[in-house]
Amino acid sequence: MSGLRVALIADIHGNALALQAALADIEARKPDRLAILGDLVFNGPRPAEVLSAVMELDAAGALVIAGNTDIAVADGDFTAAFPWLDEVPVGHRAAAEWAREQLDAAQLEYLRRLPAERRITVGDELVLACHASPGSQTAGLPVDLDAAVTMQYATRTDARVICCGHTHVADVRELGRKLLVNPGSCGYAFDGTPDACWAMLSVSEGAEPEAQLHRVAYDAQAAAEEVSQRGLPSDVYRAATIRTGRFVR
Repeated sequence: MSGLRVALIADIHGNALALQAALADIEARKPDRLAILGDLVFNGPRPAEVLSAVMELDAAGALVIAGNTDIAVADGDFTAAFPWLDEVPVGHRAAAEWAREQLDAAQLEYLRRLPAERRITVGDELVLACHASPGSQTAGLPVDLDAAVTMQYATRTDARVICCGHTHVADVRELGRKLLVNPGSCGYAFDGTPDACWAMLSVSEGAEPEAQLHRVAYDAQAAAEEVSQRGLPSDVYRAATIRTGRFVR
């Protein structure tokens, strides 16, 4: 394989309207592969619809992995999903339990069986798809993370390209000779725009890998209203986050 263009989506969080917008833009750009980097169903108003779409994409050849909140929804293991919290908020538990109730048995089994990482080889280059960082679904790679810790995480893989999500902030940067690509959040952005985010990674033999970030406008107000109408604890904050593209709590 001499070259590959991989579309990357992360952190859909049950937001079907955002996923539809991102997929339409991706389809128009005709990538070779699609990778979906976890956190599929937690928080948003349409977890079953999102997971049905993801399962269809998986059957068509997409690479799909689980994120930390997928553990909370599938199995109720809140300590594994949110290890940085001394006490898991009532709103987190309510949202995970509500999402679990929306999924049928086949969807729950699919969610439980998802791997934590996937890999693609392009010539001599290895591409890692993970949720937060190599070897972890919960230890993310935000821009403000200590540089020594960032390099420690990045060197836990031989991959030339690390594709991850979890931070909900779009990011492309060099880490030594490694390229980090975080497409941002498709359905629950924290970086100041409510648009559906995704990224296109290009890897070719004999050339430096590169990535472009994309943002697609969609009806974030409608998605926020769907969340508000659900009435779970903390839904007012989730709706504000979806509507503004900034984390509100």
